[in-house]
Amino acid sequence: MFLRLSYSLDHELADDLAAGRRLPEWMWVALDGDRLLGRLSWWAKAAGSAPQALDFLDLDPGLSPEERVDVGLRLLETATAAVVPAGTPRPEFARYMPADWRDVPETRSLLESVFGVLERAGARPLVERLRLEWLPGTPVPEPTGRLEFRPVRDREDLVALMTPVMEGTLDAHGQADLASGLSARKAAELHYDEELAQYASPRAWWRVALAPESGEPVGFVVPARNNYHHTIAYIGVLPAHRGRGHIDDILAEGTRVLAAVGVPRIRAATDLGNVPMAAAFARSGYAAFERAINYVWDAPGASGS
Repeated sequence: MFLRLSYSLDHELADDLAAGRRLPEWMWVALDGDRLLGRLSWWAKAAGSAPQALDFLDLDPGLSPEERVDVGLRLLETATAAVVPAGTPRPEFARYMPADWRDVPETRSLLESVFGVLERAGARPLVERLRLEWLPGTPVPEPTGRLEFRPVRDREDLVALMTPVMEGTLDAHGQADLASGLSARKAAELHYDEELAQYASPRAWWRVALAPESGEPVGFVVPARNNYHHTIAYIGVLPAHRGRGHIDDILAEGTRVLAAVGVPRIRAATDLGNVPMAAAFARSGYAAFERAINYVWDAPGASGS
């Protein structure tokens, strides 16, 4: 029944259910008799966790735009009341979209209906992102010698470098963490503990970039594998070393690490507004193949319904 509507993550549902990243009680549908009018589902990074993202929200294209919003809002609020404990923050909404979604009338209409549901439920758009992909056969630049690299030693080694990067971040999620009152250090620790530390791929892949003449850290890159793909999970240049083109060397090193183990693809993402990072990915052979959008609720239980 859930698969009567379609979305690009449909092929992940069976594995997510088997691994406990998704639970049947987190998957809801809106029905009119046997007709599926809408569906939604939450997701978590690991079994046993509370839902961390609302990543499915689809509505019947046969409904009018107004009907889609009405059905979607009833579905979202009914399911949220049952799944998300009262007084706790609603999980962020995350959606993948075709790169040309604004140019295809049917796709745009469906997505704008989804966004209308979220906004009537009290959410606001946080960021639109580019999703990027590197494929085998794409040239990987040879080391230039401008930087040297060593493995990350431990949690403190990386968190100490993430902290100054966080202070001047162009990343909307990082900016939201700082705006919430978190210090740069605390935001870095949360990012490490809640995301980077969860990867099962070898930490020997992680690299710190060094200035050859001084051995001073310049930046870092975290090549990894999440539950679905190999990825450049995090990359940064320390503020004192920005503007010198180091991002290209650091990204190339992360790409070389993964290419050397024969991965079928490397995925990455960056905010649409982070023009320097998007340009660096393009120079390194990463093609933008999709967009993503995130909506957030600023207050626990916030609702505009």
